[in-house]
Amino acid sequence: MSANASERLIEATRELLWERGYVGTSPKAIQQAAGAGQGSMYHHFSGKPDLALAAIRRSAAELRAAAERVLGTEGSAYARIEAYLLREREVLRGCPLGRLTMDPEVISSDELRAPVDETIDWLRGRLAGIVQEGLDSGEFPGPLRAEEVASTVVATVQGGYVLARASGSPAAFDTAVRGLLALLTPRTAR
Repeated sequence: MSANASERLIEATRELLWERGYVGTSPKAIQQAAGAGQGSMYHHFSGKPDLALAAIRRSAAELRAAAERVLGTEGSAYARIEAYLLREREVLRGCPLGRLTMDPEVISSDELRAPVDETIDWLRGRLAGIVQEGLDSGEFPGPLRAEEVASTVVATVQGGYVLARASGSPAAFDTAVRGLLALLTPRTAR
């Protein structure tokens, strides 16, 4: 059994979780998508929950890395938040982690839910730090609270996914994001 089979199983599970959720992802579907047999799956993972956890952790790590690529750049607080909100996304597919919050089996499992919670908490904290930089420099006007703005950014992205999926158009996501950016426009740009 190769590490290659393990990688294929994790990647297939990531895709299926994103497409179907945990409940809709069967071990047989994972094996078929990965081109791996049952023996290979159970050689590398103790079962569906173990494999799903590896896939969720990988998705969480990739989401954090993608966010950090734009949030960790040079520039004003507004520019970094704008870059995060406008970055390329598969809007009609939704968020690979956010979608899992609607899955009762993920939410009821502390272990499966942990990487989702940790990633959302990390993102809110990272955004709050950037907003605070903008408040401290006078870029954003008071009496904004960094934690509240950060939660609003996360909620806008997640809600934008829902609006886009419901309407079948990425325009709904774009409208939500542009509305938030208009509210955050720095005092100097008005």
